[in-house]
Amino acid sequence: MQAPASLLQRLEAHSGMGPGRRRLVVLFPQLGDFDSLEYGQALAAALPHLEASSIALLAIGIGDEAGAERFCQHTGFPRARLEVDAEPDLHRQLGLYEGVRTPLGPWPGLLLMCAGIGSPGTLAEVLRGYTGDRTAPQRLQAPLFALAGGEGFQRPFELATVRLRNMIEVLGHWRTYVPDDAHLTQRGGTFLLDADDAILYSHRDAGILGFSATMARPLSFLDPYLASGA
Repeated sequence: MQAPASLLQRLEAHSGMGPGRRRLVVLFPQLGDFDSLEYGQALAAALPHLEASSIALLAIGIGDEAGAERFCQHTGFPRARLEVDAEPDLHRQLGLYEGVRTPLGPWPGLLLMCAGIGSPGTLAEVLRGYTGDRTAPQRLQAPLFALAGGEGFQRPFELATVRLRNMIEVLGHWRTYVPDDAHLTQRGGTFLLDADDAILYSHRDAGILGFSATMARPLSFLDPYLASGA
């Protein structure tokens, strides 16, 4: 299946994202969304592996230039690989989930989604952050977690601590990350394109904390396409 025309048109305007190589295109929700920061941190850590495998990366988030600068400072995501849109026009063109919409505006919809309504998997993923996950990699180098649970896997409260840090960062700079509340519920998506613009992999977020089909290892979809040893 070929990539949607709207996505290819967007890539044409970005140097290094045209046909002839594999490309990973991520559409973030609002830059201040849990998913955006957590996904951005995972991608930043994986960038050397992507580069070694000749996979170009571009992320497109909802926000503005000030938010993009702050986002990249916090997550380590490369600024040159992040574009921002004030309106989620591309998200809509690609049919990405708008989230729960209510007559009272975006905040009630967001709260419903945080409670798992219209957001499948959210509560289970929140719980996983507290209970730990032996199938997921370790996130923090902290003696307290080592004493409490060991090493080499995601310990209880470890992922919840990462998410808490992200939340404190966003709440402390809310209007930088979220200049417009109108798109709080908009979800994102992931598209991995081959050199001929065929879609190798795609994922459309169905809810909050659902940016991957395999949240324990959110980038595992890349495994077949990474160079040996990358």
